[in-house]
Amino acid sequence: MLPDPQVMQAVEKLGYRVTVADVASQAGLDLNVAERGVLALASEANGHLQVSDTGEIAYVFPRNFRSVLRSKSAQLRRREFWAKVWKIIFYIIRISFGIFLVGSIGLLAVALIVIFVALSASQDGDDRDSGGGVVFMPNFWFGPDFFWVFTPDYYDDRRVARRQPDRQMNFLEAVFSFLFGDGNPNANLEEQRWQTIATVIRNHRGAVAAEQIAPYLDDLGDSYSQEYGDYMLPVLTRFNGRPEVSPTGQIVYHFPELQVMAQRRQPVPVPAFLREARWKFSEAGSGQIMLAASLGVVNIILALVVGAFFTDPAIASQLGGIVEFVYVIFPLLLGYGVGFLAVPLIRYFWLQGRNAKVENRNHQRQQRSIALEQPTPDLQQKLTYARQFAAETIVSADSLAYTTETDLTEQELAQSDKIDAEWRRRLESGF
Repeated sequence: MLPDPQVMQAVEKLGYRVTVADVASQAGLDLNVAERGVLALASEANGHLQVSDTGEIAYVFPRNFRSVLRSKSAQLRRREFWAKVWKIIFYIIRISFGIFLVGSIGLLAVALIVIFVALSASQDGDDRDSGGGVVFMPNFWFGPDFFWVFTPDYYDDRRVARRQPDRQMNFLEAVFSFLFGDGNPNANLEEQRWQTIATVIRNHRGAVAAEQIAPYLDDLGDSYSQEYGDYMLPVLTRFNGRPEVSPTGQIVYHFPELQVMAQRRQPVPVPAFLREARWKFSEAGSGQIMLAASLGVVNIILALVVGAFFTDPAIASQLGGIVEFVYVIFPLLLGYGVGFLAVPLIRYFWLQGRNAKVENRNHQRQQRSIALEQPTPDLQQKLTYARQFAAETIVSADSLAYTTETDLTEQELAQSDKIDAEWRRRLESGF
């Protein structure tokens, strides 16, 4: 079984010495999933167990555990290889839409030029027979910089519409962004949600009221469900928590397993509520978007003009070559031109509705956080009762009863020396 990537990342961020609760909190994983992941990683990556005097367990991993995994697992090496290959393939797919747009405009423009040249040549023959005449040839001016705009560094050189401070989206990437956007800005929302909830619980030393978790959840249900905290059931299930009822009938939630940690940590700052990001139409700059839309319009205009000549199929067969090729794929070129503008337009209006829902959810969670800042007497009593269950268990290196890092005999000798030293200290101090 391959180790869970989220577990591996959590172990690295936590300094390679962790408890199951540490990993569950860092990665936002279900405690049972985190335990299975940590055990699998320890087994495959030569990790070690450290058991405290009270029976709590910490896991220690070598800092090069990824190298150890690669040397052991051909499947992991294949997975990493295909992850790199997929990045290349997906990048090619992204830029292919821009390449097709440029190619479509180029084919239509060349076909139109050939048609005009053929018609003018035919008209020249007629004019020579009739004593002369004037031939009209359209002037196709692309400008000195037309083809240069398709090079990756064009916008870097002009410092237009920066996507990121350290990296500029090139034109071909901008075409894909104009068409389909740049992915879900909340793709890791669930991971972020559970990480934050676990951190809130640990910041309050393993005991909380439902109102402290509500700003990080979505639908809390009807008023009955909210009154009795039904929305806390998924949190209890994920982190092996249990409800505790006060003498006055108030309910708080206790998470004993999240109280165990490999080392003492300061409370981690968390946002007051879970904020979803708005969906952006495109990360491309306004200049890139305008250029992409303009080329889409140019593509449609050229297609319509060329299509007017194709009402007579004989023209394509007589001219042959590229004109006949464009005639064959003309429906594809015209359809791509229409879709190139229709898809972003539809997506724009769809995003307006989606962002309205995002803002509504953000507003509801923000209101819950504001209510928490000004607790009612009832809520204040809950928070006070929850503190009775607040505790932390640190699996420190000084309180280990057993570890797989050293031989058992060596551990027994070390433990014996520790006991002897303690007795000598007491004797010298007169107990």
